[in-house]
Amino acid sequence: MRITNLCLQLSRMLPIVLVGLLCATLFAAERPAVSMAGLPSHREAFISDTTDSPQSTAKDSLPAIPANSPDTTLIDSIPADTLAVAVQDSVFDDEFELEDIVEYEAQDSIVLLGQNRAYLFGKSYVSYQQSRLEANFMYLNTDSSTVYTHYVLDSVGYPTAFPQFKDGEQSFEAKSFTYNFRTEKGIINGVITQQGEGYLTAEKTKKMKDNIMFMQGGRYTTCDHHDHPHFYINLSKAKVHPEKDIVTGPVNLVIADMPLPIGLPFGYFPFSSKYSSGILMPTYGEDSRYGFYLRNGGYYFAFSDYVDLALRGEIFSLGSWGLSAQSQYKKRYKFSGSFEANYLVSKSGDKFVPGDYNKTTSFNVRWTHSQDPKANPLQTLSANVNFATGSYFQNSINTTYNVDARTATTRSSAVSYSRKFPGTPFSITGSMDISQNMRDSTVSLTLPNLSISMSTRYPFRRRTRVGPERWYEKLSVGYSGQLRNTILTKEKDLLNSNLVRDWKNGMRHTVPVSLTVPVLDYINLTLGFNYNEWWYTKGIRRAWNEEKKAFLPSDTTYKFHRLYDYSLSAGLSTTLYGMFKPWKPFSLGGNLIMIRHRFTPSISFSYTPDFTKPRYGFWEYLEQTDQSGMLHTLLYSPFSEQVFGAPSQGNAGAINFAFDNNLEAKIKSKSDSTGIKKISLIDQFSWSTSYNMFADSIRWSNITASLALRFSKDFTLRLSGLFDPYLTKYYYGADGKVVPYKSNDLRIANGKGLARLISTGTSFSYTLNKESLTKLLGLFGGGDKDKKKYNNPPPPSSGNNEDAEATENAQPEGGSLLTRNRQGGVVDEDGYFKFDIPWSLSFDYSWNIAMDYNRYNLTKMEYDYRTMQNLSFRGHIQPTPNWTLSFNANYSFDIKKITSLTCNITRDMHCWAISASFIPIGAYKSYSFVISVKSSLLQDLKWQENNRPVANTWY
Repeated sequence: MRITNLCLQLSRMLPIVLVGLLCATLFAAERPAVSMAGLPSHREAFISDTTDSPQSTAKDSLPAIPANSPDTTLIDSIPADTLAVAVQDSVFDDEFELEDIVEYEAQDSIVLLGQNRAYLFGKSYVSYQQSRLEANFMYLNTDSSTVYTHYVLDSVGYPTAFPQFKDGEQSFEAKSFTYNFRTEKGIINGVITQQGEGYLTAEKTKKMKDNIMFMQGGRYTTCDHHDHPHFYINLSKAKVHPEKDIVTGPVNLVIADMPLPIGLPFGYFPFSSKYSSGILMPTYGEDSRYGFYLRNGGYYFAFSDYVDLALRGEIFSLGSWGLSAQSQYKKRYKFSGSFEANYLVSKSGDKFVPGDYNKTTSFNVRWTHSQDPKANPLQTLSANVNFATGSYFQNSINTTYNVDARTATTRSSAVSYSRKFPGTPFSITGSMDISQNMRDSTVSLTLPNLSISMSTRYPFRRRTRVGPERWYEKLSVGYSGQLRNTILTKEKDLLNSNLVRDWKNGMRHTVPVSLTVPVLDYINLTLGFNYNEWWYTKGIRRAWNEEKKAFLPSDTTYKFHRLYDYSLSAGLSTTLYGMFKPWKPFSLGGNLIMIRHRFTPSISFSYTPDFTKPRYGFWEYLEQTDQSGMLHTLLYSPFSEQVFGAPSQGNAGAINFAFDNNLEAKIKSKSDSTGIKKISLIDQFSWSTSYNMFADSIRWSNITASLALRFSKDFTLRLSGLFDPYLTKYYYGADGKVVPYKSNDLRIANGKGLARLISTGTSFSYTLNKESLTKLLGLFGGGDKDKKKYNNPPPPSSGNNEDAEATENAQPEGGSLLTRNRQGGVVDEDGYFKFDIPWSLSFDYSWNIAMDYNRYNLTKMEYDYRTMQNLSFRGHIQPTPNWTLSFNANYSFDIKKITSLTCNITRDMHCWAISASFIPIGAYKSYSFVISVKSSLLQDLKWQENNRPVANTWY
């Protein structure tokens, strides 16, 4: 009406054409623009307009308007002053002006009524600056800057399209929402918002400015069944700072709709989406050895995005305590690793009872470091350290029932660094190596272990070669050097050891020279010369001890010592092939086409001089006549106990023999495109021995042999053995006991065969599961149907039978939190529920047989054999998607029973998890039962029961 009166007044003063254009512009500014599809424009301002009449809409597009809506009719006759304002401070103010344009859009229709009111139907939104409200039904009052929205019902009467509100980083959903854009306040019914790892719901909520919310009848849970969660923390009243914290009044725990008498007078739930430091809350309980405890409490330091640090402590009521530090670091495309250090003071027993009190100090250090291969191709640093005192794994409560940690007899650690120098043939590698024997607390430490190597060089090779390669150009020279500093001592003496007196150190240089030339085109002749040199700083000399009637260490000389040796070698090698076509009776019905035998013999000669001669000065010869007149002699080297030992003694001229065999066959195969398939009958069969021409006896060495049989692409059986070609005889010692010895009589010369087995063994592992079982059945002509089923799964079907994964993870439009649990089942291509049970069964088996040098058979004049076997197996089965069963066991063939067995059962209860583990046999017989929340935020909300006297309470 105001625009109409203005146009009448302008018509009296201006030309009629100008007045018409001006009035049309004013009316256009007041009326919503209509697109070609008949829908209003998506950019509209809240401006009063009483000239538009309601627009017609399709009948089925109008959702059911809730009874508590501010306006339940769609007629123009309702005065503007009858509008119920939900928020009291949202009354329209004539002097108020919005700072920005309010945009709104409706996918279905917009109905504009008088008194500056509008209804939005279909998928709609209202947006103002950073605030955005989305729903399928909205009511707008432009005078008061108020919007009301509510969910709608789908075709079957199920609530859907819940209103979603976003303001900056805050977002929530609700059943109904009244919001004032001017005051930024609102009233929310049935709100749900995700805070951290959990979900926060409330019956009534008042949203204040700066996104602070006051809730009444709130619930906090990590279960995503929001309407009916499995558990929740009941909040009587709460104040919420989104993405920051929740401060509440009295709270109590509710499980399966049953309130528990477990609560607190107030609650505080901190949230942080940022990487930040904070306090680590401890856990409490009781241990049978150390009493009541507080454990794993401390502080977490978030230094940067690349490194952190967690400092924790533990204290026990009987006096024990401990400290620990854990750190993880990672830089993308560079390196990653972790570090952990634990220090524990264990006190047990009664200090007032003699012999009962015990105090032990122990520690453990773990460090892992790996470098990205692309970070620096010239240098690498790697570390795998697990160093601990022998008592740590026995005293730590973390490993009380960890059988593997407590029973491990050896532990090793290594830190390695390597560096290549571009433009040179040299590279360097340095490492620190630690080996521990947990039984006797012996430590072997090598620091540093430095190696320098030079790649093979060809000094006579021409830079620009013209014509064929000449024989002398194949002469190659290499170099490797090693600096080692090592000690073997007890744990308690390691830090008190003396570098000069207790440590062994030295440096070794090796220079190999070789030349390979062809002979008669089919034989390769290899000539070699190898030079070794040692540098030591001390030597240990011996002298006669009359009291003990032996030569014992008497003096240590500290000065530079240079030792060396050298050797010569020559060898011939070639490869021979033999083809055999089987006779028809042995051709497997004509399927066996050909058998090929590859034979690689090699013979070599090596010579090493005798470096015990006096002119070298590396060995010393001592003679001493004792008081009884008996002459004692000793040939020893002052450097034989050093880190690299001493040069060899005695002339050694050995002829080495080695033979390698391979047997393959060609068979007809329909599965191969060529119709012929090559299989391996004997993948490898090799054996070797040597003959020392300068030895006065026992000239033949033991025979080494190895066999590899490939049964399938994934499984190869490997055997290795050692054989003795000499007879074993015996004599009676001074004490009357039998003393066996190796004679100089060959077995083959005495009708005892070529050689006797000294030791052999093998080990293999195999995992049997659904896929591998299908392959095995396929080898015997079965399992084709199952193989086709698993290897060629049907494509996703359309219609009501959705793909299993898509159906299971399906979410309604917009990813609604209130309706995300409406999921279907997992069905197959025929529409039936799939029945799939993942399972696996793994075996690790080792078998060894060797001579038992403690049992000599006088009748056979041979050592008896001792057999050692070990079998470990583990299994896993998931009978339902939520149940998982697994076990790990070891079987001893010596005592013929299972020595260790660990069983685990877990049940996934959506937001909860039940786990039970038990060790029914052995020294560590125990059980443990835990019910806990899966979320890491509420990880201390758990029930734990085991065979230790632990207080059974909710943590």
